[in-house]
Amino acid sequence: MTIAENLHQIKSTIPKEVTLVAVSKTKPTSDIMEAYETGHRIFGENRIQEMVAKHEEMPKDIEWHMIGHIQRNKVKYMASFVSLIHAVDSLRLLKEINKQAKKNDRVIDCLLQIKIASEESKFGLTEADVTTLIASEELKSFQNINIIGLMGMATFTSDQEQLQKEFGLLKTVFDNLKQLETKNLKLETLSMGMSDDYPIAIKNGSTMIRVGSSIFGKRACSITL
Repeated sequence: MTIAENLHQIKSTIPKEVTLVAVSKTKPTSDIMEAYETGHRIFGENRIQEMVAKHEEMPKDIEWHMIGHIQRNKVKYMASFVSLIHAVDSLRLLKEINKQAKKNDRVIDCLLQIKIASEESKFGLTEADVTTLIASEELKSFQNINIIGLMGMATFTSDQEQLQKEFGLLKTVFDNLKQLETKNLKLETLSMGMSDDYPIAIKNGSTMIRVGSSIFGKRACSITL
């Protein structure tokens, strides 16, 4: 199947209220343009330099989502155009995003990353960490960010029961924190689910899925730019 056919097939099987982020990391702009020409506009990258290069080359109505782990010293490179930053896991990172957004006269939407996987390699905050962060006075002073939801990555496993448990945990955390609304925080987006597990994520309340290989095919090892 072609990229266009894959996109149409996935979109026909997910609820209309679920946002599909086409994960284009390591893929050439020609592949992204094939998806773009179907009308798709939301693409996810996990390396800031790669996203910057693609943004410069491609149509300006694309919404770029940063879905990978972020080094604070690289936020400045994407602050002028990034639509949504998914993997925010510290107050220090939020402070830097706020600083760079202010320099660009923008308000940048962010998701807080919750650690739900059993793998040590996965990043993220605990529910207690998030509660503390949300309650901090410093966060309330940030005028150039909006925290619009949570994201999480499940364990890379075929164990459906474990996936169900991990996605269920994230949905519970999301529901518990949803009532905590402030000037720059209103949780409406729950980003969870990738190519292998998004149907289970959607059943557990996901409103945004990040799908790469099921659209673009298996990717080669990424090259650091």
